[in-house]
Amino acid sequence: MTAFTIRPLERSDREWVAHFLDERWGTTQIVSRGKAVYGHLLPGFMAERGGAAAKEDVAKDDVSEGDVSEEDTQAENIGLITVHIGENECEITTLDSLDELMGVGSALVEAVENWAREAGIKRLWLVTTNDNLEALKFWQKRGYELVSVHRNAIAEARRIKPQIPITGLNGITIRDEIELEKLM
Repeated sequence: MTAFTIRPLERSDREWVAHFLDERWGTTQIVSRGKAVYGHLLPGFMAERGGAAAKEDVAKDDVSEGDVSEEDTQAENIGLITVHIGENECEITTLDSLDELMGVGSALVEAVENWAREAGIKRLWLVTTNDNLEALKFWQKRGYELVSVHRNAIAEARRIKPQIPITGLNGITIRDEIELEKLM
């Protein structure tokens, strides 16, 4: 498995986050439960492949320093999770991994959960849409429970963010917001 590290977002990451969200979500604006936030301004964590992890792997392999180029140890951003912090609760607003099925998303969620426990957050929650069956599976496997189906909520979300498509994953019409939570 390719080594990657998880680290908190820093101010210097904002430009990359904005570009990444624009590519993956069509905009930096994230709409959930009728409210908009700008994802590139939120706290969170990112996953990097290479960089420090690559240097550690090289050291473990006992390869001389001269055999490794700077390019080999440059960090590549491969995942992102952003959160919107409330009083005693925190919404996971985005989760993206460029390396599907490699544990990147799970590691990002674990980083947020560990941070939430340390910060005294009592509830982590998120919203996904009715078409995103893979997300529903992912979150439930990690202990998140369905708490609400907000029927036809996407009609309101489209008034705020017209970029939301009519048809989503699996050819399913995007219509409802499904809220999941994990009590800490």
